[in-house]
Amino acid sequence: MNARIKPAGTRTEPDTAVPLLHTTAGFANDGSSCPIREVLDRVGDTWSILVIINLQEQPVRFNALKRSIEGISQRMLTVTLRSLERDGLVTRTVRPTTPPEVEYGLTELGQSIAVPISSLGSWAASNRDSMRRAREAFDLQS
Repeated sequence: MNARIKPAGTRTEPDTAVPLLHTTAGFANDGSSCPIREVLDRVGDTWSILVIINLQEQPVRFNALKRSIEGISQRMLTVTLRSLERDGLVTRTVRPTTPPEVEYGLTELGQSIAVPISSLGSWAASNRDSMRRAREAFDLQS
């Protein structure tokens, strides 16, 4: 994708591109920055992305989710799930059994963000080797 640089004050047709990562008038009235930053703060960490990917197919019980995400601790999974639940991306369902079964699933909002995250995952899988080669070439020049 090519970036277009427009001189200040230049009027063009409305841009359908993703807004830039800076405070933009009209985006928020609470003094916060651009909406992309706010969303990336929530889902931009490794654990949130992996949880969303693992919940995309179907709801999953806590321990099964923990086993499917290599390297995540029980505490970090709990913290991540609570944050995603707070933001309306994940639901927590407790079944009244002994012991109680707790299952996590994506909400409609969570499913909607899973789509671009899946696209990012596909891009990462397709371009990982190219990025590694570029990194190695860069490091050789340094």
